[in-house]
Amino acid sequence: MDSNKKYWKGLEELNKTPEFVEKNKHEFAEPIPVEEVLEGGSLFGKTPRRDFLKALGFGVGAVTLAACQKVPVHKSIPYLIKPEEVTPGVANYYSSTYDGHAILVKTREGRPIKIEGNPNDLLSKGGLSGQAQASVLDLYDSNRVQNPKQDGAEVDWDSIDSFIKGELSAIKAGGKKIAIVTSTINSPSTLSVIADFIAAYPIAKHVTYDAVSYTGIIQANQNSFGKAVLPHYNFDQADVIVSFGADFLGTWISPTEFIGQYVKNRNNKSLQSKKMSRHIQFESGMSNTGSNADVRIPIKPSEEGIALINLYNAISGTTLPGSKKLDNLPADNAIAVAAAELKAAKGKALVVAGSNDVAIQTLVNSINSLLGAYGTIIDLDNASNQFAGNDAEFVELVSEMNNGAVDAVFFLDANPAYDYHNPNAIKAALKKVRLRVSFARNVEETASLCNIVAPNHYYLESWGDSNSLAGYYTVVQPTINPVYNTRQAETSLLAWSNGTFKEYYAYVRDNWDKKLLALGGLSGLKGWETLLQTGYVKVADKTATAYTTNHDLTAAAQTILAHSAELSAGKVELQLYQSIAMRDGKRANNPWLQELPDPVSKVTWENFAALSPVYAKNLGLEQGDIIKITANGYSIALPVLLQPGQAQGTISVAVGYGRTLAGPVGENVGQNAFPFNTFRNGAFIGTAVATIEKTGDQSELAQTQTHHSYEGRNSIIRETTFTEYKKNPYAASGHFDEHKTYSMWDEYDHPTFNWVMAIDLNACTGCGACVVACSAENNVPVVGKDEVRRRREMHWIRIDRYYSFNKGGDLITKESEINQLSDANMDNVSVVYQPMLCQHCDHAPCETVCPVLATVHSSEGLNHMAYNRCIGTRYCANNCPYKVRRFNWFNYWNDARFDNYLQGEHTQLVLNPDVVTRFRGVMEKCSMCIQRIQAGKLKAKMEKRSVKDGDIKVACQQTCPANAIVFGNVNDPGSEVAKALKSERTYYVLEELNTQPGVGYQVKVRNRTELEA
Repeated sequence: MDSNKKYWKGLEELNKTPEFVEKNKHEFAEPIPVEEVLEGGSLFGKTPRRDFLKALGFGVGAVTLAACQKVPVHKSIPYLIKPEEVTPGVANYYSSTYDGHAILVKTREGRPIKIEGNPNDLLSKGGLSGQAQASVLDLYDSNRVQNPKQDGAEVDWDSIDSFIKGELSAIKAGGKKIAIVTSTINSPSTLSVIADFIAAYPIAKHVTYDAVSYTGIIQANQNSFGKAVLPHYNFDQADVIVSFGADFLGTWISPTEFIGQYVKNRNNKSLQSKKMSRHIQFESGMSNTGSNADVRIPIKPSEEGIALINLYNAISGTTLPGSKKLDNLPADNAIAVAAAELKAAKGKALVVAGSNDVAIQTLVNSINSLLGAYGTIIDLDNASNQFAGNDAEFVELVSEMNNGAVDAVFFLDANPAYDYHNPNAIKAALKKVRLRVSFARNVEETASLCNIVAPNHYYLESWGDSNSLAGYYTVVQPTINPVYNTRQAETSLLAWSNGTFKEYYAYVRDNWDKKLLALGGLSGLKGWETLLQTGYVKVADKTATAYTTNHDLTAAAQTILAHSAELSAGKVELQLYQSIAMRDGKRANNPWLQELPDPVSKVTWENFAALSPVYAKNLGLEQGDIIKITANGYSIALPVLLQPGQAQGTISVAVGYGRTLAGPVGENVGQNAFPFNTFRNGAFIGTAVATIEKTGDQSELAQTQTHHSYEGRNSIIRETTFTEYKKNPYAASGHFDEHKTYSMWDEYDHPTFNWVMAIDLNACTGCGACVVACSAENNVPVVGKDEVRRRREMHWIRIDRYYSFNKGGDLITKESEINQLSDANMDNVSVVYQPMLCQHCDHAPCETVCPVLATVHSSEGLNHMAYNRCIGTRYCANNCPYKVRRFNWFNYWNDARFDNYLQGEHTQLVLNPDVVTRFRGVMEKCSMCIQRIQAGKLKAKMEKRSVKDGDIKVACQQTCPANAIVFGNVNDPGSEVAKALKSERTYYVLEELNTQPGVGYQVKVRNRTELEA
């Protein structure tokens, strides 16, 4: 049992740095600034409290009136449906699609305000990512292109159409090429429109370019099986998973889908059946997936290919030419263990790799073929259409543009001037192209180089469809009329190719009537209406084939070894990765995503250079030191982050930052790392030999992790191994711990409802989707980088990340033992994630110290906040042992200082009208989505029935792809939450304080051997 392990939130806490110790001496995180003035009056300073409240009340009212006059909803946001069909105060829901997932869009009075997962979505069963949750905010971005542009000047659509048709006719007559460059399109209707355009202009070609490419996997499947497809993976069918740098729980291919699959073999239901999958991760930087693994082995990028060759040799019983042992002894030993476990689980074993190297993926194919993974865990017959980029084709197109062979190029959802590995080559090539058209919604890096910008609708304003997985078709329908004078890109292509259809809606409808409705057994108007309600149709899967390969791996092994030798010849090995928040950077202007803490580093608002603490120490570097990184003739300067678990001699940098034309939120945030990519063997590879140089400058990272302290209290995290759990399921939860408790509170009665929550630490992967969902649902403001540095972030739910050391089979429980560890142990750390929100304690310490009864207890077990009573003493925050209360330092939604984040012309239209926006100087916290509770009870009352379990889902629960959060009425013994809290793994954080929290956690279980624990 690991419940007594020593856990630490970050290196500041582990090393007891002077700043950390000093901050935690004080009653409050920081004193109220007496001289901080807003609109002529100070906050609780020289201005008397009564006068301050008067001034504040007037200010809030004036801003509200000004906002109503400035942005009248009936003018800016016209209704999509007839007003008589809209009931004020009652939400409407529309089925649509985001990133291939079926979703539901919540609208109020004609404006979309929240994205929910469709419970029937084939991929994620109703779960959504943080990116999907944040997507609604982009609709109201006032930096979108509001009218079509020609040579930088706004023009009308007729002028655009006339000009482009004339140019296309001339280009067609001249015989030079036309290129349509898009990111992966899996919409059958859009692909059909492009095909019609190419039919009208036979010199045209469609080139698919993805900023983050999976060409390596697709080409490897062509080499191995003659099928150039991206497989559909079924992680729930695997008992043993070995991953080499594939962040499949974070950003790799379809993480929202994979999370749900992964936890099926690791959650409460699986553990009660005494079953649990085994996951071993080899990687350089600490990824979200690696932090969730049972065993994680740090390796350099140069060691990855060698390790895979050794794994193949051990499984196949052969030896590939040039094979050699790893110098990394722990990794070498782990390969032998992994090979044995994979062979023992043949038919239920899977190996994946995150590399885009065709040779590595070809080797992985052979390993999986030996393990019998095809036809069950890996499906090539019902393939994924989520990524289809062809790197070599795009490189060839750039060369053709540079040679003057291309006279027209159209960019749809592609921004190579930012994310191509050689942006200067793109810029030079585009100068030689006669007609350059961008469908971008913002004048981004590539659009700024085009002579025509024909702004596309946002997906919430659009018609369309998606086919992200073979046989699975979803619909896209508008939830609002276009906010600006934009036009759907497909409509533009139809107009320029002189097609029969003038509007894309008619085209989509015709395509479904003739081809797709019948796939779901539907037809006609009734079938179309059924589709719009359900959101999807599903065709029966093809029979998956158990593919095998006898591909000669000699050439692949030689390629791998040559690349490994090249990487290891340098002093520093650089690896690029995607952050969960920013991904490829297309959403950089979204403040909800910028402020979402990275699951592992907890950094917001920038990227950084992740180094091992030991390696950084040897280089004389400290956290926050700015270093210059140079690779492939390109340099950027980034602050250092000391990352436990980072492989020695490596540096990891996230792409998706460093946008120069993204909008006021995303511009010049971090540095662009895409040019570090190299084009090798037909694919873009995210590893390189690098040099680093200390600049002498420093920059404080905006991290959230160590903003609060539990004052050395234990029992925050409870953890055990699967072996120990099977011996005694109750041991780690402390159910048998006996300690006398004393209470100063009267007991509360909860006669009808007692709303509580259960959180399974074994299911939570730390993805952060719940954080964004909570912000969207509850009008939680964004505060910006400087405010985060001041420890003023406002998130109502946070995901705490805890490190612990591993040392053979022994538990490390005392600080004296930690101090005796060698620096090398910093590589061997475990991570546990814990969602932390208001615990809604029955004996709530906050309630006893509030002098104005602003925080009170309800008869339904909830801790309420009456914002109008709160005078901002912050006593409650000081008295809360869980540190879950947030103080509103400013009117973040209305203060001009935060214009870049939330004060766009239409941004406030995203606010949920069921939740008040809090004003300056009050305390706020999780309310368990009280508005949803009330709505659920009201609906049951109107239907003359009692509230049923599942009627009410809080925002964090609804979006969680892992179903790690369960909410409900514990008074109902048949409720899901009641059953979850009866688990032998259930414990309560700081239960020795007898606060009687309403949130129970289930112990973290890892499937480790004694030597790995």
